[in-house]
Amino acid sequence: MRAGPPLNPPPSAGEGGARSGSGEGNDLSGKDAPVSRPSLMRGPPSSAEGGGVSVASLEQGADLAGFRRAARRLIAASIPPERIVWQIGEAASLFGDGAETAEAPPLHLPRAVGELIPMIVPHSDPERYALLYALIWRVTRGERALLDVLSNPLVHRLHLMRKAVRRDLHKMHAFLRFRRVEGGPPEKFAAWFEPDHHILEAAAPFFVERFRSFAWSILTPEGSAHWDTDRLSFGPPGRREEVPEGDGFEAGWRDYYESTFNPARLNLDAMRAEMPKKYWRNMPETAAIPRLVRDAAMRTSEMIERMPQMPTKRDPAKAVAAMADQNPASLDALNAIIKRSEPLVPGATQAVLGEGPVGAAIAFVGEQPGDQEDLQGRPFVGPAGQLFSRAMEQAGLSRGDAYVTNAVKHFKFTQRGKRRIHEKPTAGEVSHYRWWLERELDFVHPKIVVALGATAVLALAGKAVPITRNRGPFDFGGKPFQGFITVHPSYLLRLPDEEAKAAAYEAFVDDLRRIGELAA
Repeated sequence: MRAGPPLNPPPSAGEGGARSGSGEGNDLSGKDAPVSRPSLMRGPPSSAEGGGVSVASLEQGADLAGFRRAARRLIAASIPPERIVWQIGEAASLFGDGAETAEAPPLHLPRAVGELIPMIVPHSDPERYALLYALIWRVTRGERALLDVLSNPLVHRLHLMRKAVRRDLHKMHAFLRFRRVEGGPPEKFAAWFEPDHHILEAAAPFFVERFRSFAWSILTPEGSAHWDTDRLSFGPPGRREEVPEGDGFEAGWRDYYESTFNPARLNLDAMRAEMPKKYWRNMPETAAIPRLVRDAAMRTSEMIERMPQMPTKRDPAKAVAAMADQNPASLDALNAIIKRSEPLVPGATQAVLGEGPVGAAIAFVGEQPGDQEDLQGRPFVGPAGQLFSRAMEQAGLSRGDAYVTNAVKHFKFTQRGKRRIHEKPTAGEVSHYRWWLERELDFVHPKIVVALGATAVLALAGKAVPITRNRGPFDFGGKPFQGFITVHPSYLLRLPDEEAKAAAYEAFVDDLRRIGELAA
């Protein structure tokens, strides 16, 4: 690809150069009479003008390293912009006359120029290298403050090109969507994107930082970027067909987009300007846009009819007071209330109730249901629950004689692909469920209540208490039962070292034996 006609030489003082008193920008803003604008480009010099054309050959795309080498050599050889032909993707020597092309010394450029060059090189304009070299040529010949003259035609054009590249980077960061590639392990994601400029290498570090723990590939018509969780590499162009059409995560993302769509602020022109239609086919949420636009007027009318009304906020104290007003007369009545209640954090399949006989001597309180507990509707049936049952049997306790429950009654999780990853409840969420737990224990009326882990301690004591320093018998503050603190069984599963895990398990069994002795 040929870069087109080369640039004019820098203007002399009499032509209104950047350092002359007349100011080069006057020709763009005069109002009294039409003034012809100076052309940035002109044809190659004739033999009468000095002859000799040098050829600089660069690679396709954003060849920043190649341009820097060429610019250093050309400046060192004092070759002006009008005697250079920039060739992209064509084999050619740097100098048409076969001159020596040894490495040239670095250029000492103003900081602003050095920062501008990497932003212009990715632009798709074939004249970008000629424009940048014209800037470097003039800066190295005395016009050090040229970039400050925004009315200068060359400077103005370069600023517009930088703005276009920045906008393209923003679009790629905002509108690129990864989809899961089936056939793992390892788990991998892929995305297709069609940038306007050669920005793939400039944009890739953003996705490395944001998705460092996932292996992914970004495919474009020009090249591809690949991250394997350890190393970033670049490869040949890809095809859109290599990226899956969709995955299970997209339905959730589409629901989120619909929930944030405000029909009263619909502005199609602004929407198209911010999210051009060229990106729509690669974005799952855009499938909902036609329906959202079609229903916007009706939804807006419904919103107006419902106004005015004060916004509502969740208040844990008020929620607790509302539950107190329900005043259940039995454990069954309390459980019926819990089952009817919506989870504080949406997503759980069902409320998981306590399990065991009323009047049990020992009540165990855990944190919250896990994935298996949420699916089966029973407490402590997952991996941690199975370890807990085995430890109780080894300690001489019968799980059927104990009461087992959780401080929080609904499963809180983060969806990661097909897996639901447990998420620790907040202090506010523990407070929301605390009244239920206290009423539950009132009905069961155990002799000793065992807090399994920090969340259970927070629910029973009303404050954070360090587990390690307070492990063993503990006063939860005026409660009608003895207290005991130990670790949660899931803690034992998380220990990486087998020797440490075995020692921690034996300590947990010892705690259970001691609890049995206290209850007896």
